[in-house]
Amino acid sequence: MRILQIVALVSGTNAYGGPTTVAFNQCRALAEAGHDVVLAATGSGLGTPLPTERGGVHTRLFRPSYVLPGAGFAGLTSPAMLTWVRRVAASADVVHVHTARDLLTLPSAWLAELSGTRVVLQTHGMIDPSDHPLAGPLDAALTRRVLRDAHRVFYLTPQEEQDVAEVARGPVNLMELHNGMPVNPTPRAPGDDDVCRVLFLARLQERKRPLAFVAAARALAERFPRAVFTLVGPDEGQGDAVRHAIEDSGLGERLTWAGAVDSAGAARWMNDSDLYVLPSVNEPYPMSVLEAMSTGLPVVVTDTCGLAETVRRTGSGTVVDDSQQHLEAALAELLADPQLRRRRGEAARETIAREYGMDAVLERLLEAYQD
Repeated sequence: MRILQIVALVSGTNAYGGPTTVAFNQCRALAEAGHDVVLAATGSGLGTPLPTERGGVHTRLFRPSYVLPGAGFAGLTSPAMLTWVRRVAASADVVHVHTARDLLTLPSAWLAELSGTRVVLQTHGMIDPSDHPLAGPLDAALTRRVLRDAHRVFYLTPQEEQDVAEVARGPVNLMELHNGMPVNPTPRAPGDDDVCRVLFLARLQERKRPLAFVAAARALAERFPRAVFTLVGPDEGQGDAVRHAIEDSGLGERLTWAGAVDSAGAARWMNDSDLYVLPSVNEPYPMSVLEAMSTGLPVVVTDTCGLAETVRRTGSGTVVDDSQQHLEAALAELLADPQLRRRRGEAARETIAREYGMDAVLERLLEAYQD
């Protein structure tokens, strides 16, 4: 099959996060299965000229434009990319758009639908009822039409299924699809020292709660002198506060912010850590948690994380509420017991292999593309 996948942004620091990771994983699996796959996106921080291949995936990248100041990714577009999509969509068998409420992926999906090509959408929890002043006009002009005209719309959770149906305000062909992860074929080797490396790898934005991670590190550092705490990720509003809190802690190299990294750098941090913590609230389906689990890391997440039930059910880590007290108690339990960390890390890796492997995702994708 000739498959065109579209995602908003491919960047040198993986700034767009989960949707980009999902798109690359899917494209790689489809290509390995013998399909002709191209991933189209805007590209930033990747050098000049933009690459035509990245991580084994054939890419078609365009320079981004931000036409709505202060709107973040919602204001991202690319006239050159939209012109290209309009020209080539009809030659694809399927166009798969990783869709958000923005000025790039929604118009791309609409243009592909106009071409008569089969279009599937994947919203990643990014299209839900909203009182943002831009949401109403955009939904009326484009979002509802694109959702209702799609051949399939993939959802991750029952809440996302409900949200998309509410936004569409009409018939929409919904289908469940998990985010898949390649499984590390080699079991995680224990470190050759007694240091426990605790990792926060996410964007430094308020919802991710990096300051809760810093506060936990400060509270536990004296009790666990062999623990090292690291934040990795780009600044999205919390960077100055995190930097000041780290400086005030007086912990030196035991508590650091390493800044933004690309996908390969993120993978190295996962491999070199012993425990992954994401104190984020209302996180629909964090790919970073799946990545950590696939590496064999035990994870700590909140009960509003979309993966909380999986973590709890499989013993892959600890689920806490959004209080600082419970976060610190969960970390203390894992820091004090290396064998508990090992057991939960093994359970995490086995869970990814059993429930979130790319073989099952590929089968589901092809079912949706072909039926």
